[in-house]
Amino acid sequence: MKSPEKVVNHITQWLANYLEDAKMEGFVVGISGGIDSALTSTLCAITAKPVLCIEMPIKQGDDQLSRSAQHIEWLKQNYPNVSSLKLTLDSVFDSFCGILPQSENKEAHELSLANTRARLRMTSLYYFAALNRYLVCGTGNKVEDFGVGFYTKYGDGGVDLSPIADLTKTQVFGLAAHLNINSDIQNAPPTDGLWGDHRTDEDQLGASYPELEWAMEAHEKKIPQNEFNERQKEVYEIFISHFNNNQHKMQPIPVCKIPFDFI
Repeated sequence: MKSPEKVVNHITQWLANYLEDAKMEGFVVGISGGIDSALTSTLCAITAKPVLCIEMPIKQGDDQLSRSAQHIEWLKQNYPNVSSLKLTLDSVFDSFCGILPQSENKEAHELSLANTRARLRMTSLYYFAALNRYLVCGTGNKVEDFGVGFYTKYGDGGVDLSPIADLTKTQVFGLAAHLNINSDIQNAPPTDGLWGDHRTDEDQLGASYPELEWAMEAHEKKIPQNEFNERQKEVYEIFISHFNNNQHKMQPIPVCKIPFDFI
């Protein structure tokens, strides 16, 4: 990244302008203990506009909880416009699970429940956004949002604006280092935290973020596959599989247009 300072200034000015144009009062950000939410909340805080950081644990690991709490404390020490609350959603999630019918498809059942966690959090964020006239700030990066579609539709994909969605994961880490975000967060393996175990994003995706960034660029530039080595071929196929399968997330909602003479 040539000028992290210019990138920070550009994003924070964009955030402030968008908030003013929308005639809203501040931002709400879900804090996960990961690098994306840490960077997003910090950028929001730099605007000097009100920022509400919300922890929404659902069977979270202690390491994720600790990183979230430490980051919020760091934000509050450095930015007086930041407030926070912790909304433990274990009982809500358990109640929902308790009324579900039995499913014989264990894999689909577990995936559906993982996505349910993200959707419960989205619902919570929008409650507090409406209560305070705040905007829900997305935390997705470029590779997740437009490369492999690694997010939950109407979960962490349900947001009002996305300040870091044009940054790769590598660039996210670069800006986090520039802003002195907690080293524990910078060093933690990226994870969506939706499974109640220690699986990482790389475990789920089958490739690291730098590898996926390479594949995304290769796809955009239409680089011939005969120029790839064996691992690159494997990563490229992983990327293309996610890219194709998740177009339903990345494309606008399809609308059935009714012929004029039918109406």
